[in-house]
Amino acid sequence: MIGIRAVEAPWGPVHVAADADGVIALEVMTTLEAFEGSVRRRLPGEPIVDDARHTLDPAARHQLGAAVDAVEAYLDGRPDRLAALRYALHGLTDWDRLVLDGVRAIPWGEVTSYGRLAERIGRRGSARAVGGAVGRNPIGLLVPCHRVIAGDGSLGGYGGSWLGDRDALLAVKRTLLTLEGAWAGVGTVGWTTFGARYG
Repeated sequence: MIGIRAVEAPWGPVHVAADADGVIALEVMTTLEAFEGSVRRRLPGEPIVDDARHTLDPAARHQLGAAVDAVEAYLDGRPDRLAALRYALHGLTDWDRLVLDGVRAIPWGEVTSYGRLAERIGRRGSARAVGGAVGRNPIGLLVPCHRVIAGDGSLGGYGGSWLGDRDALLAVKRTLLTLEGAWAGVGTVGWTTFGARYG
């Protein structure tokens, strides 16, 4: 059984889904219907319940509660709980898992480009394919795809699109990076071994 809950954020709801294995979906700027639809496509046949109206099994309830607490803490500038959450990338390809494991390793307060991420996971020259996998990330914030930007130092893109246009989504990405101290504007950066800090 999968439980879902929404967390209020400055730009709208952050929808979270979890089962006994951990967080299975976390999306910003999406409607409840679109969020449930994406979870159903990845996990057909699994019952999905709104945690506010139904009783989950204790393990799923624990995972969902921990995720909600962690997202709220993240929005207050405290990432430690988010980094400690269990998650499950159900229904993804091996390629997507490889890329998202690389995204997960980007530290708080740093960014990297699609091309550098491709190099980091041993797939130099596959920036476009990396971008596709990053765009399919079902667990935003927890797997911090907002920390992946364009090679020229601009924001690039950001997932979602259900509740806003491209500019609205990029505003959320900018807000998240600013919250983490990784963004002060567009420009050329000095890349570190992994990523870069904008200052």
